[in-house]
Amino acid sequence: MSETSCAALVKKADPDRFLSVMAAPPAARAPLFAIYAFNVEVSRAPWMTQEAMIAEMRLQWWRDVLDEIAEGKAARAHEVAEPLARVLDAQGAEILDRLVVARRWDIYRDPFEDEAHLHAYLQDTSGGLMWVAARALGLRSEEAAVRDIGFALGVANWLRAVPALEAQGRIPLVDGRPEAVAALARLGLSRLNARVGDGRGYPALRAAWQAGPILRLAARHPERVAQGRLGLSEFKRKGLLVMKSTLGRY
Repeated sequence: MSETSCAALVKKADPDRFLSVMAAPPAARAPLFAIYAFNVEVSRAPWMTQEAMIAEMRLQWWRDVLDEIAEGKAARAHEVAEPLARVLDAQGAEILDRLVVARRWDIYRDPFEDEAHLHAYLQDTSGGLMWVAARALGLRSEEAAVRDIGFALGVANWLRAVPALEAQGRIPLVDGRPEAVAALARLGLSRLNARVGDGRGYPALRAAWQAGPILRLAARHPERVAQGRLGLSEFKRKGLLVMKSTLGRY
């Protein structure tokens, strides 16, 4: 039941990753759903309350879960913590801990210190998540390439989220000028060009199936970021996933 709960949580809160998992071989789905459900729980924790202290406590709860997994302790009785403990090793728990720490930025209204700070945030969240997902499927090499693809996905998702973040009083971009937004999109595209030869990680990498078209659109038309117009049509979105899954690409 916990695995079913994870799938339902991802389907509701992260439909793009849900579709990418459903396109994966059945054996890969349970680990991916557990990891992506964890990501949902952590990413929404800062937004569930206006009280910074409570948000900090929610994130600390997940850090405690990860510490226990790393130490080999029994999993907590929780619909996400239990399946997560079955697919993570100590290294995976350590990587996800950095993801939780990075998410503290979401609690407050301070801007990123500089571009390096924003890039580190995207690397620790999206890049780290993709590497943990690939490791859970058996990949143990090509970390840099996997993280690059995860970073590119992070840039694409971040640019799509800019209007919503600004509406919540956050400052998501270090430099919001069109030329700076286009440069960030091009950086994402350059990282997306990384290549991974071991096919075991492909179901995790396929979460980035839309990143290329979104980043190219942002690079050509950066004004669309502020307008919230980076999404693909439903036909193109699903058609691209079917094509990549059928051809065994990511």
